[in-house]
Amino acid sequence: MSGTGASTASPLARAEHFVWLTARVLEQRRFAYHFLESAEAGGGSGGSESRGAAVETALAAYRNEDGGYGHALEPDLRGPVSQPLHTAHALRVLDSVHRCEGPRIERVCRYLTSVSTPEGALPALHPSLRGYPYAPFLPVVDEPAGELLATGPVAGLLHRNGVWHAWLFRATDFCWAAVDALGETRQSHPYEVVAAVAFLDGVPDRARAEAAADRLGRLVRDNRMAVLDPRRRADYPVPPGYAPDEHHFPHDYARVPGSLARHWFTEAEMARSLDFLAAEQDEDGGWPISWRAWAPGTALEWRPIVTIEALRTLRAHGRAID
Repeated sequence: MSGTGASTASPLARAEHFVWLTARVLEQRRFAYHFLESAEAGGGSGGSESRGAAVETALAAYRNEDGGYGHALEPDLRGPVSQPLHTAHALRVLDSVHRCEGPRIERVCRYLTSVSTPEGALPALHPSLRGYPYAPFLPVVDEPAGELLATGPVAGLLHRNGVWHAWLFRATDFCWAAVDALGETRQSHPYEVVAAVAFLDGVPDRARAEAAADRLGRLVRDNRMAVLDPRRRADYPVPPGYAPDEHHFPHDYARVPGSLARHWFTEAEMARSLDFLAAEQDEDGGWPISWRAWAPGTALEWRPIVTIEALRTLRAHGRAID
């Protein structure tokens, strides 16, 4: 693709132009891995293994000596220091290119152990972030509590990849207790439920996971945490602290058809959700962010990430993107 205007030939072609125009090297490499037949930007062989290595090389620029990741990998947290949310983001990237194994994961688990709370859980933010810029909706405290929001996706991902590490045992116990409490002893919100789904989709005890997912699905529907008709999304509540239009849709919970959350929604509800996701692609080829953009640079860095995930979700559910 050449010139300055984005092609309208397909959603993928428009997104490709947007990524080359705006994305960091990491997201360029990720886009090439998932959607391009050859490593156009690198000039090397186009095999999946070489493209996966290119993604990992780009990701390594964000890795610190403590085994964690920093340097604004997760764009809403700035500064060089390692953070649980940065490291969770790195694990998702490694998982997406089938590289969640070996010494690289051992180093990550040592970092997770070092920043965990006494009950073995991860805080969303470690106090080391203090002094650097970060999103105002993610407050830094001196003694942070462990959160399902941070721990669930990491534990589920490591389980799904067959990782065996001492940190995972206590983290799993914490996640089970936190999932069991949702809607029972305390209220929840969509991002936490998404984190719970990420845990349940990977944890080995499938019978318990399915039972927990059934209960969470009822919680989501009873509390209208998913917009089932995008044409009427203004009628659905937005949780306190969220941006005015920061809604969640069925595709946000069930990113892939095999997710336990897929059973929460009818075929028609899922189809409307995917139609809405496809229609959200902007004229420049990228997808928008729904949460508060508190700094110009963070929004610019987030949009290629969101664009890649939108395309992956659409393709996973059988929607044509090219």
